[in-house]
Amino acid sequence: MKKMLIVLNVALLALILWAGFFWQPVIDQAPLPGTHEARLGQAVPLAAAPTGGDFSLDGPKGPVALHDYAGKLVLLYFGYTYCPDICPTSLMVWQQALAALSPAEMVKVQPIFVSVDPERDTIERLADYAQFFHSSMIGLTGKPEQLKEIAGRYGAVFARVEGASASGYVVDHSAMTYVVDAHGQLVASVPHGASAEQLLAEIRKYLPKT
Repeated sequence: MKKMLIVLNVALLALILWAGFFWQPVIDQAPLPGTHEARLGQAVPLAAAPTGGDFSLDGPKGPVALHDYAGKLVLLYFGYTYCPDICPTSLMVWQQALAALSPAEMVKVQPIFVSVDPERDTIERLADYAQFFHSSMIGLTGKPEQLKEIAGRYGAVFARVEGASASGYVVDHSAMTYVVDAHGQLVASVPHGASAEQLLAEIRKYLPKT
């Protein structure tokens, strides 16, 4: 029952974000009563839609910028490796969707997992985590202020919740998959709970034709 409530709450949040295509700023206020991942606070949505845009974060071999993948379709997700269920569920959908691509299609796609928990998610840990889900996936992170600014531009929201687990804290976060086209433009946001077939359709919709 608890897991069902988590999924329902996060799916509802994702649908709200998708329907309005608005973003909420990162917040530091106390979370709402409820389950982990769904407690995102009460922030007023801004009137502007997410803009996306270029960024640079720390990767396994040094700085990685979005523009490094110009010409490719980028799948972008904000989460963290200690996430107990939402992130693994989303990335398993990625795994299934990417497995359905042909080799010729896959070379045009770059999956990126951005950790919003730089305190615990080292570059080495992120590399192992990303590789577990797909050999082409890379894990990135950066300084807290960098992550807040980038997440905000993409419409992602997250908040640290102290004392919520045996490890000391959890990070409540939204769970959208952001689709960035070959020109670096944010073109779609796929909500948590979408099937692998739905994600695959979005990938192929924006996949570079040449």
